[in-house]
Amino acid sequence: MDKNSGAWSGRFSEPVDELVKRYTASIPFDYRLAEFDIKGSLAHARMLRHVGVLSAQDLAAIEGGMADILGEIRAGRFEWSLDLEDVHLNIEKALTARIGDAGKRLHTGRSRNDQVATDVRLYLRDALERIQSGLRACQASLLDLAEEHAATVMPGFTHLQVAQPVTFGHHMLAYFEMLSRDHDRLGDVRKRVNRLPLGAAALAGTSYPIDREFVARELGFDGVCENSLDAVSDRDFAIEFSAAASLVMVHLSRLSEELILWMSPRFGFIDLADRFCTGSSIMPQKKNPDVPELVRGKTGRVFGHLMGLLTLMKGQPLAYNKDNQEDKEPLFDTVDTLVDTLTLYADMLKGLRVKPEAMRRAAAEGFSTATDLADYLVKKGLPFRDAHEAVARAVRAAEARNCDLAELSLTELQAFSPLVGEDVFAVLTLEGSLAARNHIGGTAPAQVKAAVARARAAIA
Repeated sequence: MDKNSGAWSGRFSEPVDELVKRYTASIPFDYRLAEFDIKGSLAHARMLRHVGVLSAQDLAAIEGGMADILGEIRAGRFEWSLDLEDVHLNIEKALTARIGDAGKRLHTGRSRNDQVATDVRLYLRDALERIQSGLRACQASLLDLAEEHAATVMPGFTHLQVAQPVTFGHHMLAYFEMLSRDHDRLGDVRKRVNRLPLGAAALAGTSYPIDREFVARELGFDGVCENSLDAVSDRDFAIEFSAAASLVMVHLSRLSEELILWMSPRFGFIDLADRFCTGSSIMPQKKNPDVPELVRGKTGRVFGHLMGLLTLMKGQPLAYNKDNQEDKEPLFDTVDTLVDTLTLYADMLKGLRVKPEAMRRAAAEGFSTATDLADYLVKKGLPFRDAHEAVARAVRAAEARNCDLAELSLTELQAFSPLVGEDVFAVLTLEGSLAARNHIGGTAPAQVKAAVARARAAIA
């Protein structure tokens, strides 16, 4: 590279070392900011024309040149140069080559510092829309399952031990709620992403008579970053997004763990469509749940990006430092991982096949109606702690006989409490247990159906 070909090279007496050039260049990954860089540059150019810094002819030339460059980028014909370091200089040099001095005037009143901060915010704003759309698609799939299986009995677990009967629909609605919080969190993130850094220039603002609010309106920002030092050096928005993304992955990883367990022959609750699974190179009988396993694994990848960004920022003095170039790869990879994961999950849930008989057998095996028996005794007048003790003894007796509580005779049950009557057996059925929890947030099939209706209205 000619020593005078860089945007800053007039200050230096020798060219950049080749290894330094490769080490410091960001074009191998920040090229994906190109469309956002052009969008920001056009808004900046229109503002410069608005305040009288650019002529009408210069603005027309810039708009025409940028349209040509954008067309080449979209068609894959644009030639990216490592010598030009980043996406901003590549586009600026290409523009200047096309339109001459008008291209050189585009950078008036701005720096790459506020330029890149603007580009990244525009990129992330767009990514947030795609991710929120992906969350809604997953939620729609969960609601379809919940509606179909509003009355499908399965064991609810605590400590991975059978606890009380629930329905599979109710279980799916728990994940719907998690993703609802994720959707809301990302909406909150967008509020802080959607502030305009452009106009902060390198760190102190600019002496040109710029109109930052004009640019904010052009680009659809809610307002401007109020402090020029903070505007160019802030990466809170990227960290906050990564934290919210990590929570999305936590929720999908938890569901993945359950799908993996449920698909195991030891549970046999569900089956996944073949297109989301693979076989074994040596064991022909295997059907491995690769997608859920990889979601579980990629969750750690997203967590790592969050920790990387936190570490990146923790020791930086104001204002901009080259360290901040390292924000993009973890941010881009987090976005890609989240978008792909949500896309796969929405489709995978549509192809999930439930095995109600296996779920019912499992719910009947673990004394899951023991709490219902205790509640029954309390309603008959027995203090809860005494009812708890009586039912615990009944469970031991049933366990010794290798039978369920409902299989004990009335006489046997009355040995644990004389308050037990013939109506106890309605309480000990799985359906009776479900129906008893007939309140908002409960697992009764009627409540599950009502919750599905509310949820569909909420995401419509």
